[in-house]
Amino acid sequence: MASISRPGCNKNIDSDYYLLCDTEQAWGIVLETLATAGFIVTISFMLLLLIFIGKVQDSTKRSMIPIYFLFLLGTLGIFSLTFAFIIKLNVRTGPTRFFLFGVLFALCFSCLLTHAFNLVKLVRGKAPFCYPVLLVIAISLTVVQIIIAIVYVVVTVARQNMNFTQMRPEQRNSDFVMLLIYVLLLMALTFLVSMFTFCGTYKGWKRHGAHIYVTGLFSIAIWVVWITMLMRGNPELKKQPIWDDPVISIALVSNGWVFLMMYMVPEFCFFTSPRNPEDYPPENYFYQPKLMKQSFGVENQAYIKEETTTGPGYNGDTRYVPHSAHFQMESLKPQEEFSIPRPKTRVSPYENYTGGQGTK
Repeated sequence: MASISRPGCNKNIDSDYYLLCDTEQAWGIVLETLATAGFIVTISFMLLLLIFIGKVQDSTKRSMIPIYFLFLLGTLGIFSLTFAFIIKLNVRTGPTRFFLFGVLFALCFSCLLTHAFNLVKLVRGKAPFCYPVLLVIAISLTVVQIIIAIVYVVVTVARQNMNFTQMRPEQRNSDFVMLLIYVLLLMALTFLVSMFTFCGTYKGWKRHGAHIYVTGLFSIAIWVVWITMLMRGNPELKKQPIWDDPVISIALVSNGWVFLMMYMVPEFCFFTSPRNPEDYPPENYFYQPKLMKQSFGVENQAYIKEETTTGPGYNGDTRYVPHSAHFQMESLKPQEEFSIPRPKTRVSPYENYTGGQGTK
């Protein structure tokens, strides 16, 4: 097999790697070129992210740096995984495809979903998540897909001594898509939650939600196309399994570039922008009491009675009603006019006293 040379390839190269250099089937060369370019751009973004850490003035955006880094790490893996589909399916590339495809996309969509959750709070004026909580959410969502992939690749395939190259194309493709159900769920949740970022008072964060929304929309379109082609299009066109690897490779490269151009590039444009006071509630908003007046419930009648009987304006009349909008004021009868009585002159008991001398 190695002695049969292909145009553009060395005659000593193994046949599994022909698509990396075969000029007759140029799709392999085109895709590896795009994947390599995406790999380099992703590495550049990761380096820029580390450089810009000290220049970010907004603490909320600074807390998103670990999520951005995880997202770029997943995108880097997506571009690298493209080579596993350009190389022919064998005992090494088979487990790599089935395990890493879902895990890498789960990592990317988990980061997008975590960012969307954070934006939903910010557009409503609530306190954002701190970066440890954001990391826990993103990693926890990704671990679910890791467990699913391990159960299939290690338990199902290894224990049953099943070889991916010996599986029928129909079974292999159906198993491949079934492993991605959780990733499809993450994608749908990301798209739905990003729609809620448009409903809020603080409009400055809505543009970040728009980045996630557009990324999710394009990703859904790509996944619908490649899954349809893999499950229905290729068998009907009698191109299975010839077109299976090109379809998945195109999906990988195109979705990787969507992640970069639709999400990371716009995010970098606003990454180092100064803190805008209009994007946040007033100072100390999160520490002030939220209810300044009672809007529900029943007031304590004991305090009302005390205010009624001892409050200012009380004149001993039980008909007195303190000012309130809930009760109708009762008109009181006007009091009769009165004048201050003058003191009467008292007669002195000594007025007729003669000092003990009687009258003659």
